[in-house]
Amino acid sequence: MLTSVVTTPINHVLRGESWACKRLQSFTGKTVCIRIPPLLNFSLLIDAEGEVQQAINSDIGADTTLTLSPLILPRVLAQESSAFEQITIIGDQSFAEELIAIGKQINLRAIFEHDLSTAIGDIPAHRITQAGANLMHWQVENVHRIAQALAEYWTEEDRLLTKPATADQFSEEVKNLQHDTEQLEQRLNRLTQQSILTSE
Repeated sequence: MLTSVVTTPINHVLRGESWACKRLQSFTGKTVCIRIPPLLNFSLLIDAEGEVQQAINSDIGADTTLTLSPLILPRVLAQESSAFEQITIIGDQSFAEELIAIGKQINLRAIFEHDLSTAIGDIPAHRITQAGANLMHWQVENVHRIAQALAEYWTEEDRLLTKPATADQFSEEVKNLQHDTEQLEQRLNRLTQQSILTSE
């Protein structure tokens, strides 16, 4: 169910970027598993058109697996090069590297703005896209600051001397971060679905 929801926006993007489809056609029949624990885990199959379909036998094992932390997901969606370097690859290295290279080159912002402009016009679409980019940048900065704070905490503080109240506060901050990440994902899904509906 989840995979079929994911394939629609991905294929919409690929159809607008014919060069990406052509590059993926050389990997026809290969499967990729995308893991964002604990949020998502789904498998996709590259078809003869260079698009993606739900992998029916996903339990057999994918040709390559891409694993990324929810903490870097907003940075990947914002297409920060350093975020792509933090994706863990298991399996077919060349296939994974091609997928990542395509992800870096596709201009999601331009695609979204173009789709939106057909429904509401160029100027409103540009303003909405700019506002979305600013929101994404703000989320990325927040996640980065929290991650830095957590890293400093764990490297500078002795865990054996951590007081229960401090541990509870840390646990609450992690829960809040996970909640913020889930909200961002929901916002992005709504924007993607709205973009698809308006372009149809």
